[in-house]
This record gives sequence, structure tokens and C-alpha cells, in this order.
Amino acid sequence: MDCDWKETEERYILVGVQQNAYEQAEESLDELEELAKTAGALVVGRLLQKREVIHPVTYIGKGKIQELKELLWEQEADGIFCDDELSAVQMKHLQEELDCKIIDRTLLILDIFAARAVSSEGKIQVELAQLRYRAARLLGLGNVLSRLGGGIGTRGPGEKKLEMDRRLIRERIHRLKQELKGVERHRELLRTERVRSGMKVAALVGYTSAGKSSIENALTNAGILEDAKLFSTLDTTTRALTLQGTQQILLTDTVGFIRKLPHHLIEAFKSTLEEARYADIILHVVDASNPQMDTQMYVVYDTLRQLGIEGKPIITLFNKQDLLTEPGYFRDLQAERIVQTSAKTGQGLEELRRALLEIIQKDLIYVERLYSFKEAGKIQLIRKKGQLLEEEYVSEGIVIKAYVPKEIYGKI
Repeated sequence: MDCDWKETEERYILVGVQQNAYEQAEESLDELEELAKTAGALVVGRLLQKREVIHPVTYIGKGKIQELKELLWEQEADGIFCDDELSAVQMKHLQEELDCKIIDRTLLILDIFAARAVSSEGKIQVELAQLRYRAARLLGLGNVLSRLGGGIGTRGPGEKKLEMDRRLIRERIHRLKQELKGVERHRELLRTERVRSGMKVAALVGYTSAGKSSIENALTNAGILEDAKLFSTLDTTTRALTLQGTQQILLTDTVGFIRKLPHHLIEAFKSTLEEARYADIILHVVDASNPQMDTQMYVVYDTLRQLGIEGKPIITLFNKQDLLTEPGYFRDLQAERIVQTSAKTGQGLEELRRALLEIIQKDLIYVERLYSFKEAGKIQLIRKKGQLLEEEYVSEGIVIKAYVPKEIYGKI
């Protein structure tokens, strides 16, 4: 019988290959350890091999495999976490050599996503990514699939037996795609309504645990889960934010990015990540207290490029200023504005509101006009679609000062 890993806390060794700088490889392993902790595993050791290229058959070399066998025995470990996505051949040979659980970075992230998915859309996306991952590994894995049963790296909403053949997986993937298309159509309708309303949308993007949910909560009282663990929230939330007077903007959250984000997830979560593609403004949230801040910023921009999200105004929020022991120097050449923020203390949030308003007003037309009392309906349109700055009743009618979007300028 398979043990419940939550109760027994399985023990794992981290395994990585250093192809470039040592510091980058160590940082990646540190992040893998955070992922392991998020999944509920206990890390009891690590092994890093310097190689020009990853071994195509066994991931690491024969000498390191022997060293890893001894480490597994010494630490009484249940398995290993590999810091890269393994091919079916690599997983099969490592399984034969080590006779323990072999979990790669992708499978670990999928496992965390499976535990965190709440909405029906999130669950569909996770299961779709899991099935695509397994479908790509059915050839060559053989009976290794049965060794993956139970514990970390195998849970999932609506998950089927790993022994499903390719035909069943293909049929399940087809059904999930159809379900996801229905969700996407609903999301597209919502986007169309937003466009008709003329309301601008700002998408929060950033590395996982940068504080996106905390920022949205601080600005809108959204009530989203805030957690120090990686990928604490997966499901998109959208809330209205009033900037000044009647001017509103929609804030929408997106799933956090991470280095080596599995392409299965990018593909499965495209409908969610496309919230950023259709947004008018990108709010890039950065954890200013993280030593790997620059690397994390690069990963975010690289992922945005993969998704085709370019050419939008960006405000970069250097968040978690309350955790800094001394003032830092921050810059982002790709951003239109930068703001130093702390969701915890409220630092920079008013400056952020002003920055958002300034960007929005660039696309608005400033009007000063006297309307007769019969034309009061036009003022209601301004109030609904634009930003009414001043309204004064005089004997001749109503004097207004406002910013209005181009699409209603002709009507008012």
C-alpha cells in the first residue's frame, strides 16, 4: 500500500547539473528545495555535477550515480528531485540504477499546481498539463510508470491511473481541451464586455512569491490567499480599483513565473496567462528583498516574450521594501515607471495609483464644456466611461471638466 506522503514526510535528495556558472546552479537547487518544501517533502541532501552537457541517458555521469546511491542509503532517502525535465529514457535508466522515486522539476511543479488548483478552470489546466507530460513519456518508460504511484509528483484533480495507454490519455486530453475551450469562450466574452465598457485593465505579473496577491489585496481588499510558499495562488482574480473620483481600472492577477517553467504549464495555462496579453498595462511585481532579484526579473521578461506580450506600458513595483535593512538602488530599463512598494506597510501604493492614472490619461482627451440641462445624459456617459473631474451647476447649465476616452468623444 502506498504511504500518505503528507503524514510520513518523504525524504529526498536534490540532484542537479552545473553547465554554466556555479552560483546559478546552486541558486536553481535552492529554488528546487523551496519547491520540495512547498510540496511537503523533506530535503536531506544535494548533489551537483559539473558537466558541459546533461547526460542524454542517465542525466548525470556513472561516477555520480554511484555517489548518489551511497547518499540515498546514508540518508535513508525515498527518492530524488532532478533540477531539470527528464526524458523518458533518462527517467527509466535512473529508476533502474537507483531503484527509488525519480521526480523531475516539471513533475514537482505539476504536483504543487495540482494541490493549489481551486477553480474548475485551474483543475482542467493542471490535469491537461499532467496528461501531456505523461503522454510524452509513455514510450520508453515501460513499467517505471507503476513506480510513480503514490506520494509526491502523482496527485492531481481527476487524475487517472498512470497505466492508462496513449489512446485513453489522448481521449481525455481531447475532452479537457473541449472543456477548456468553453471556459476560454466565457473569458473572451468577459474581455469583450470590458472593451465595450471602456474600462482599462492592468495585469499583475511577476516571479512566484513576489507579492502579486498582497499588492492586489492592499489596493482592492480582494481577500486573496497570501502565502510565503511558491505558487500560493493559481486562479486568476479580477477586482476593480478606483484611482481618483470615478476613474476605475480592473486589476487582474496571473500565475507566478519561475525559472525553467515547464512548457506543458505554459501551454495549459495560456487562457489564464492571456489575461496579461489583453491587458492595457503590465504591473511587474518584483521581490526587492530577494538576492536573485535580477535573475527573477529576467525570467519574467523572457516568459512574457514567449507569450507574445510586448509593447505594453510597464510599471515595475520593487515590492517588500519593509524587508530591506538599508535603502537600495532600483532600476528597470524595460519599465515606463518604477515604484518602490510594500504591500505590508502601504509604502508606494498612492504613487502607484498616480502612475496608473497618468498612463490611462495619456489615452484620454481632456474636455471643459458647458452643457444645457437637457444634455445632462451626456454627463452621465462621461461619468460612466471617463473621469469626471469637476461638475458645477450655473444658470446656463452644467460646467464640467473631465477626461474622456476617444471612442465617446464624438458622442459628448
